[in-house]
Amino acid sequence: MFGPVTIPFGVRMLFNTVKLKPGVTIDDVELALAEMCNVVKETYGDGQGGFVAGQVMRFAGFVSDEGSIDGGAPAQGVADHDLAIVTYWRSFEQHERSHADAVFREKFAQLATHCEHTTELGYELLWQGQPEAKAGADAKPAATRAATESA
Repeated sequence: MFGPVTIPFGVRMLFNTVKLKPGVTIDDVELALAEMCNVVKETYGDGQGGFVAGQVMRFAGFVSDEGSIDGGAPAQGVADHDLAIVTYWRSFEQHERSHADAVFREKFAQLATHCEHTTELGYELLWQGQPEAKAGADAKPAATRAATESA
């Protein structure tokens, strides 16, 4: 459940933002969210269903001044959503078929009773990467190297 995910190149990413109704907390939707995610994983997580991986994130309130062109000023730590549900699919068509299925719709409807709105946008993967492993002392982060070298 909390293990790493592998995202193959060529997948479609669906980014669903969820705004909860006033007074509704993450704790209030946790079970409905878990059941919905489990249905997606177990029902559509094969070659025919097209589901590759997914993640659920809670907006944490921070805004990157460095990563925002306008300094993040308009957001001021406030988002128009509380949760982001990120799913990866082999194709958009497979995503749409899964979400039209009665099994999914039942679970999504349970979550929707707690929501003001949800918006799901689709993206195509253009780039991905991670640091490459380096051999020997070069593999240590700079702070670790400095501490080791001064000892």
